[in-house]
Amino acid sequence: MKKGINIWSFNPAKSHKEIFDLAKRAGFEGIELSLDASGPVSMESGEKELLAIKKMAADAGLELYSLATGQFWVYPITSNDPAKRAHAKEIVKKQLESAAILGCDSILVIPGLVHADFIPDCEIINYAEAYDRALEAVCELSAFAEKWKVNIGLENVWNKFLVSPLELRDFIDKVNSAYIGSYFDIGNVVYNGYPEQWISILGNRIKKIHFKDYRRAAGGLHGFVDLLAGDVNWPDVTAALDKIGYTDWVSAEMIPAYTHYSDQIIYNTSQSMDRILCR
Repeated sequence: MKKGINIWSFNPAKSHKEIFDLAKRAGFEGIELSLDASGPVSMESGEKELLAIKKMAADAGLELYSLATGQFWVYPITSNDPAKRAHAKEIVKKQLESAAILGCDSILVIPGLVHADFIPDCEIINYAEAYDRALEAVCELSAFAEKWKVNIGLENVWNKFLVSPLELRDFIDKVNSAYIGSYFDIGNVVYNGYPEQWISILGNRIKKIHFKDYRRAAGGLHGFVDLLAGDVNWPDVTAALDKIGYTDWVSAEMIPAYTHYSDQIIYNTSQSMDRILCR
């Protein structure tokens, strides 16, 4: 497996060049970028800006393999507001195009939500309607994924939607596209499940993986902790990944960065990933 890290793990005050240089010094092979509403990699970015970022990463000795975004929390693809649903699809299309320019083979997409407890005034969406809207949208967007030859990885998140591996598996199978799969987040399922079981059930539908850890006793968002400090059974997880033949990227997603000496979380995470991957 190839060792990467998500850009959200870094101090947001750092520039892309500073982030790339630090990631390389810490021992990472690649980095997952984020498509933001504005900035160097964003809805506003053109080919010239994106190619400059691609070159910057290459000059630092890093691969770009995936493009995430946090915009789906504001614009859920399952929203009761048709305008938000339409904008969510435009975000996915921009992600796919940008990923192709950057040289990434996958994007991370949150497949909508029913509700998110950690978002103030978050709307509550009927589950059945959310399912139908998500399925219709992902089926439509699969054609754009095929056009750009970029995978859409549907991430399991705290959205009260697609809450079991069986349900996510069947949703992906209904779309029936080689470019649609799972962006599996290990830490996100620990509060109510076992990631090694999800891996076995999702199998080769997994396009990319987030490495996170979670401590059940802490609960809530405070339960997310440094790798190896939580309740993830890493030996069982890596055994499950080996069993399905997964050899692609694993991305650490460490949120938030340390308040002080924020660079240290990058080095700590790199060393923990080496231990988990038996390097």
